[in-house]
Amino acid sequence: MTARVLILGGGVIGAATAYFLAARHGLRATVLERDPTYRRASSALSASSIRQQFSTAINIRLSQASLAFYRRIGDELAVDGQKPDIALTERGYLFLATAAGLETLRANHAVQRLCEVRVSLLEPTALKARLPWLNVEGVAAGSLGEGGEGWFDGYSVLRAFRRKAIALGATFETAEVERIECATGRAARVLCSSGRRFVGDALVIAAGAWSAPLAAQLGFAAPVAARKRDVFVLASPAALAGCPLVIDPSGVWFRPEGRGFIAGSPPRGEDIDDAPLEAIDHGLFEDVIWPVLAHRVHGFDALRVTGAWAGYYEYNAFDQNGIVGRVPGCDNAYIGCGFSGHGIQQAPAVAQALAELIALGRYTTLDLAPLGPQRIIERRPLLERNVI
Repeated sequence: MTARVLILGGGVIGAATAYFLAARHGLRATVLERDPTYRRASSALSASSIRQQFSTAINIRLSQASLAFYRRIGDELAVDGQKPDIALTERGYLFLATAAGLETLRANHAVQRLCEVRVSLLEPTALKARLPWLNVEGVAAGSLGEGGEGWFDGYSVLRAFRRKAIALGATFETAEVERIECATGRAARVLCSSGRRFVGDALVIAAGAWSAPLAAQLGFAAPVAARKRDVFVLASPAALAGCPLVIDPSGVWFRPEGRGFIAGSPPRGEDIDDAPLEAIDHGLFEDVIWPVLAHRVHGFDALRVTGAWAGYYEYNAFDQNGIVGRVPGCDNAYIGCGFSGHGIQQAPAVAQALAELIALGRYTTLDLAPLGPQRIIERRPLLERNVI
């Protein structure tokens, strides 16, 4: 079967790229996804938040462009008059810092203000005045997003991109990729485990945490692997007026969700990153997360866990930033992966840029050259200080 573009991976990056190829450039894509139920897909299991409080301009610009799309997603991705609703809630992020982290917080704040991010750097007394329920003991300052940050339903985003891409002519096939070939100046070929073969003019690797083995077949060592993150669903009688998504200096985070809250943190040192998603580390909550929450928020001492789930970060061990662009040495192969927890929030802007690079040979709306794969080969990390 021949298609203009083959996309390996039907998660949010792959589905969004198929949409932008069709909507902006009239190009037909065939998306190969091994699990159409998305039961283990990072896109479906993400906590799905979006922020502008990064330390690098490229990540800030990606979130700003993606947020603009998410605000109009109902109109952009409507099919037969049905507009998707992703329940976008803009309540901001609050990064708390101790004295040891204060200079980093201030440096990040300076970059954010240059990028016109609406963010306030608040001393403890100002934090307490804004959020009376917050215990500011040990806090030197907090960076509070005043707009353009929040959370949404990530699975609805994935479904909306997929549905709209199909309506515009894209094809989604259930297939597990076994072998790929992208010789210079020739068609891209894919052999699947079922024996099916697909041929295209170009190929995009967008298989999330499972992208590295595919990229290796093209000679590119992508430093991307699965890292499990547990999310806990909490019930509490506490009423936290104006509660944003809060990141404690310890790395523990929480945010409102429905009538309760959700929370998480980086895994404990002994936790196996690529453990089965069913292996929830309940001890992480009891030993790490709950003590921090009970200390930081008045009323959280009565928290109880009502549920939990886990998903994989497509973790880029080199510098925790996305890898986007043409695969080195392959004129007709492209890659978009390694976002290390930022994929769902950056997907619209990344996918639009990838579609431009494929269709036009250059970026036109947002230059993603800083995220190019060549930096991995040349050992030039793009350092992002604000990684959760």
